[in-house]
Amino acid sequence: MLRRLLTLVVGLLLLPVSLPAQTTTQQESRPTSKPYTGDLSIFDYPDRAKKLQIDRVMDLLGIAAGKNVADIGAGSGWFTVLASKRVGSTGAVLAEEINPLAVEYIGKRIQKAGLTNVRTVLGAPDDPRLPPGSVDAVLLLKVYHEVANPAAFMKKLMPALRPGAKVGIIDRNGNGENHGVNKDTVVKEMDVAGYKLTGTYDFTKADGEDYFLIFTAK
Repeated sequence: MLRRLLTLVVGLLLLPVSLPAQTTTQQESRPTSKPYTGDLSIFDYPDRAKKLQIDRVMDLLGIAAGKNVADIGAGSGWFTVLASKRVGSTGAVLAEEINPLAVEYIGKRIQKAGLTNVRTVLGAPDDPRLPPGSVDAVLLLKVYHEVANPAAFMKKLMPALRPGAKVGIIDRNGNGENHGVNKDTVVKEMDVAGYKLTGTYDFTKADGEDYFLIFTAK
């Protein structure tokens, strides 16, 4: 009897044990640049629109009359103003910033310009805080390299996108800390966030370092 009991105990000890699978949704960390907090007027330098070919950028993003656009990391509101004119009175522009001073700066700018189709949004480092189903197009202009956790941030952006919305990212190749991030890194991180690459261009500034990527939700 004792021998049978010992055999049973040993058998139980030898049974394979299934451990719960360990999953992680945390993005692999990488260097990022410190968000800019200096003089915002530097973004309004002469010929910037021509060097970036911003009209072509807006064409590719489908920014036209009646569309709603998000300017993520709007800075001085330089692109906000251009997009505002493009979408007209039947469209709207959401100028998002995590810097309260930039939000105030843009607010004064649009008031001075008499733009009634622009609304400022104070976002968070991990959440743009845009209303659900609010935009047809998004542009991150030299901002992506400053986002500390891009995958989490871009996932939070997704509910704001309307069907078929395009997300544009203009940045420069770099190591993350030098106000740039490699194009391949952006594509990988956006894939993790649930986006697919639909367009790749290198005409912005024509300096061989800048790139323009367009994504849509998968």
